[in-house]
Amino acid sequence: MSAHEPVGIAVFQFAPAADTDANLTRLAEAAEAAADRGARVLVAPEYASYFVDPLDESLVRYAQDLDGPFTRSLATIAAQHDLTIVAGLVERGTGDRVRNTVVAVDSTGVIASYRKQHLYDAFGQTESEWIEAGELADPETFVVDGLRFGLMTCYDLRFPEAARMLIDAGADVLVVPAEWVRGPLKEHHWETLILARAIENTAYVVAADHTPPVGVGRSMIADPLGVVTASLGAEADVTVGWASRDRIVAVRETNPALKLRRYRVEPAS
Repeated sequence: MSAHEPVGIAVFQFAPAADTDANLTRLAEAAEAAADRGARVLVAPEYASYFVDPLDESLVRYAQDLDGPFTRSLATIAAQHDLTIVAGLVERGTGDRVRNTVVAVDSTGVIASYRKQHLYDAFGQTESEWIEAGELADPETFVVDGLRFGLMTCYDLRFPEAARMLIDAGADVLVVPAEWVRGPLKEHHWETLILARAIENTAYVVAADHTPPVGVGRSMIADPLGVVTASLGAEADVTVGWASRDRIVAVRETNPALKLRRYRVEPAS
């Protein structure tokens, strides 16, 4: 495939359960649907391997290693459908906390992984009670058919510098698995921030959420001008959109904001 041909990206919106095998079954079904529609990448939500609401000590019991059964199963699914799959993993951490990790997996195994850096200690929630924050590290990206995808997670969406670090690392597509907790104005925040990250970075944003009643749903793909090219409502489903190198180049010629900026982003000490 030419680097200039559009790349199909599928978003899988569903409610992960406290049952890893059941979640894998649903991911396999979504992968088949995505591949049948021409997708090359499938993006699933945060906590796709295991989720319980509210978070509790069972996270430690069901956490897995980065190269554990969950990611090995994802690699098998990816191989069957010629896909790269991005999904949330409850990864083993230290002591009585786990890591909220996003993995990108193809037929060879894990090709990129990102441990959530900005924990959701806001709006009355305390994710840090159960999750240890990822260390500041080089941006995590992977390439499919000439486009570079950068990994971030849920609450990271509220930190524009997190997205900009990925853009500085060459990302064309920002991938955001999420469990965007419902609440007053939260749907508005979700949609606004997805579009803002796309517009300010002149890049695609692919965001996959849990379905209501815990998440807000409304998973979507936004293009570099902030145009929503694929979206879902409240239902569990798969939608497919297309990311184009030509579209990125054209938008950045019209709006060369990245070239015109006068500040750089650096990790905080």
